[in-house]
Amino acid sequence: MLFTIKQLGGDFLNTKILKRILSYTKPYKKFIIIAFISAIINITLTLLTPILIGRGVDFIIGKDNVNFSRLLNILILLLISIIFSALFQLIMTRCTNIISYKTIKDLRIDVFNKLNELPLKYIDSNSHGSIINGVINDIEIISDGLLQGFSQLFTGVITIVGTLIFMLSINIKIALIVVIITPLSLFTASTIAKYCHSMFRKQSEVRSELTGYVEEMIGNQKVVKAFSYEDRSIESFEEINKKLYKYGQKAQFYSALTNPVTRFVNGIVYAAVGIVGALSAINGNLSIGNLSAFLSYANQYTKPFNEISGVITELQAAFASANRVFKILDEEPEVQDKSTAIDLENSDGTVDINNLCFSYNKDKSLIENFNLKVNPGERIAIVGPTGCGKTTLINLLMRFYNINSGEIKIDNINIDNITRKSTRGLYGMVLQDTWLFSGTVRDNIAYGKEDATLEEVIEAAKAAHAHKFIMKLPNGYDTVLSEDSSLSQGQKQLLCIARVMLSKPPMLILDEATSSIDTRTEIYIQKAFNKLMEGRTSFIVAHRLSTIKEADLILVMKDGKIIEKGNHKELLKENGFYANLYNSQFATT
Repeated sequence: MLFTIKQLGGDFLNTKILKRILSYTKPYKKFIIIAFISAIINITLTLLTPILIGRGVDFIIGKDNVNFSRLLNILILLLISIIFSALFQLIMTRCTNIISYKTIKDLRIDVFNKLNELPLKYIDSNSHGSIINGVINDIEIISDGLLQGFSQLFTGVITIVGTLIFMLSINIKIALIVVIITPLSLFTASTIAKYCHSMFRKQSEVRSELTGYVEEMIGNQKVVKAFSYEDRSIESFEEINKKLYKYGQKAQFYSALTNPVTRFVNGIVYAAVGIVGALSAINGNLSIGNLSAFLSYANQYTKPFNEISGVITELQAAFASANRVFKILDEEPEVQDKSTAIDLENSDGTVDINNLCFSYNKDKSLIENFNLKVNPGERIAIVGPTGCGKTTLINLLMRFYNINSGEIKIDNINIDNITRKSTRGLYGMVLQDTWLFSGTVRDNIAYGKEDATLEEVIEAAKAAHAHKFIMKLPNGYDTVLSEDSSLSQGQKQLLCIARVMLSKPPMLILDEATSSIDTRTEIYIQKAFNKLMEGRTSFIVAHRLSTIKEADLILVMKDGKIIEKGNHKELLKENGFYANLYNSQFATT
C-alpha cells in the first residue's frame, strides 16, 4: 500500500486536503478507535474462516476417514466466528457512518458560517449557483467519496495485511509468490489514477459552471421569455452540458478501466497460487485443507485491491470537490473589527464624510474626495444618472464595502472604531429588491426585532399599509410565505417597509423603496415614511424626483462626485443638471 500511495501521490492523494478533511474527524476519536478495533476483530474472524474450513476438509478426506467429533467442534467455532464477525461488522459500519455524517455536518456548518463572514465583494463577484454547488453538491460528493471511500480503503488495507500474515503462517514460499506479483496490480491502478484525477477535476469545474448557469436562467425566467431567449439559452446549456459529458465520460472510462485491469492481474495471482499450491500438495508439502485455505486467502487478498480500485472513482471526485470547498473556506473574510471597537447602540444621527475615496476596480476610480456633513434628523436625497455612485455610497455607509481612503464618522466617531454589527443596526434599510424568507408573515416583519409582540407587528403593518392585504391571506399574520407565494412585488415591498417601521432605527436608508408600489399606495407610504423620518437622519436614493421634494438636502451625483447640492427649490432655480433631470420627468408633450 505504501507503493500505491507513493504512485498516487501528488494530484490524486493531496495530503494537504486529506489532512484538512481528517482534522474534522478529531472530535469523534472514540468512534474512530471503536471502528478500528471492530475492523480488526471482524477481519481477523473473517480470515479465520478459511483455516477452519481447511481443517474441516482435512477431517473428511479419504474413504471411511471422517472425524465427526472434530468436525462438529470446527462447525461450532465456524458458527461463532461468523456471528461475531457480523456483529463487529455492524459496529464498525455504525461508527464509520457516525464519523462520516457528523464530519460532513461540521464541514457544511463551517462553509455556511464562512459565507456569512465573507465580504459582499466575494458574493457579488462569484456565481451564486457556483457557491450553492459548493455548499450542497460538493460536500455531498466529499461525504460519498472521501470519507466513506476511506473507510473501505481502511478495511481493505487491514484485510491485505491480515491475509498476508495468515498466508505466511501456512506456507512462506507460496505467500512470497503473491507478494512478488502484487506490485503489478498497484502499478496499473496508480497509472490509470493519474489520468483519472485530471478528468474529475475538470468535470467538477464544469458541473459548477452548469449549476450557476441553470440558477441564472431559472431565477430570471421572465427576462428570458420576454426577450425570446429560450433557444439561445438552450444552446448555451447544451454547450456546457457537452463539456460536462466529455469530461464525465473520460473520467468514468478511466475509473471503470481500473477495476477490470486489476481483476485480470488478480486472476494471475490466483492462478499462480493454484498451480504452485497443487504441485506442493502432490509432493506432500501441503495438505488439501491448507490448499483450500490458501486459495480462499488468495481470493480474499485480491478483493480489497478490486474494491480500492473501485473506490478510486469516488475518491477522485471527492478530492476535486474538497479542493473547491476549501477554496471557499480559504477566502479572506471580512476585515475584523478592531479589538477596541465599541458597540454604538444609539445615535443622534450626525454623519460626517471626509475626503472619501472608493473604487471597485483599482484601475478605475468611482468616488473621489467625497465630503458631506449631515446634521441630526436631516433628510438627504441622492440623485443622479445610473452608475454615478448612489448605491455605492449606501454600501459604504452600511460598511458592506471598505473605503480606500478618507473617513466616515457617526456621532463624531470613525466607523472603523465601531463594530460592524452595531453600525448596521443604526440603519433601517429598505431596498428596491425585496427579500422575504420562508416563514410566517409575522416572522418576516419581525426579522429585525425577534421579540416583537403581535400588537407591535400589526402596528408596523398598518403604518406600512400592509395590514389590509395581510388579513386577506389564508391565515393572516400566521400565513407561511414561500417561493411560490402569490404576493405581488408591491406587497412584498410593503412587508419589507413594515419590517423597518417595526425596528424604528435612529437612521434610515431608502433605496428606491417605493419603486414597486402603485401611485396611490405610494402616497400613503410617503406619509408613513415622513412620520417615520421625523427626528431621524435619512438617506433617500430615488429616481422618482417627486418623492424627494421635501428633502432637506439633495445631492446630485455624477461620476462619483457631488456636482450640485441644495433643496428642491434651490436646485430648480440654479437651472442646472437637477433642473434638467426634473423637467425631463415632468415635461409635457
